[in-house]
Amino acid sequence: MKKIVFLSQMGFVGQIPRTHPNMRVEFAQMCALQADHHPLLSINQIQTRYDVAVLLIPKTPSDRDALYNIDIVSEARKIADKVVFMQEGPSWIYQDLPVHQQIWHYNLLTSVDGILSENETDIPYFKGINPKVPIQDIPSLMIEDSVLNARLIEKQDKVMIGGNFTRWYGGFDSYVIATEFDLPIYCPSMGRKQPNEEQLVTHLPYLQWNEWISALAEFKYAIHLMPTIAAGTFAMNCGFLGIPCIGYNEADTQRKIHPKLSVDLGDLESARKCALALKNDKDFYNECSIDARGNYRNLISEAQFLSKMENYFNQLCKN
Repeated sequence: MKKIVFLSQMGFVGQIPRTHPNMRVEFAQMCALQADHHPLLSINQIQTRYDVAVLLIPKTPSDRDALYNIDIVSEARKIADKVVFMQEGPSWIYQDLPVHQQIWHYNLLTSVDGILSENETDIPYFKGINPKVPIQDIPSLMIEDSVLNARLIEKQDKVMIGGNFTRWYGGFDSYVIATEFDLPIYCPSMGRKQPNEEQLVTHLPYLQWNEWISALAEFKYAIHLMPTIAAGTFAMNCGFLGIPCIGYNEADTQRKIHPKLSVDLGDLESARKCALALKNDKDFYNECSIDARGNYRNLISEAQFLSKMENYFNQLCKN
């Protein structure tokens, strides 16, 4: 494997150990790749030479303003042979920013040596922006070491929806479909939590990743009708635990792990039919649960992730 460094707005320097308690997806990817991490704003202090620098550009306007006057790609080329942009959030996220930031983002996309998208469905967008560089998805990943016992937790008759009541997460749509089960409905606490959500759902407290996986393991059903197509970690976590999850086809993890419960964007009619089938047909529920575990194991393994990424980085570095 090539020598890789991730650069982001996070303030730490070093590698992610396999025992990290908050092993969210980008940490899992760094961990599996045995990559270093450095803060973007400290890029001129890095002394090590790398084969590949992976740029994780922050989402918030204030963080981006801090980078605006820095030629990040040129600076990254001083420490790495190749520079890659890695998608974080939906492909269009920068278009909610002021125009000067949109131009900055576009210029970055057209000056890197490669692009890593969150989903296969995002690749055509980035090929339209920069058709001259190799573009591939970087699969979502779990480092399972600290959460293997979560799969032994007995499931209870309750429903988890995957996000809060905002357009970003589609929480209200998920809630509407969840009511078909006539069971208690829960939701994680997240930064976009809206006032009065507790009138409709019970919130879990803020949890670290390993705590979240153990809490999620108690649920029999899951719904995540999130119109903002991103890394698909909720559907992936459900697959690891064998929880059938209703969600949108556009997210790779949803489509690949839960194919019988994946619907087109905005198709609540089909989502409702999926919920009723899970509720009323025990055989269908068991089939979806078994398929979720099997598809997760066959499609989202760490070995497959490493093989795919090694091929990409090798190809990148040959050019």
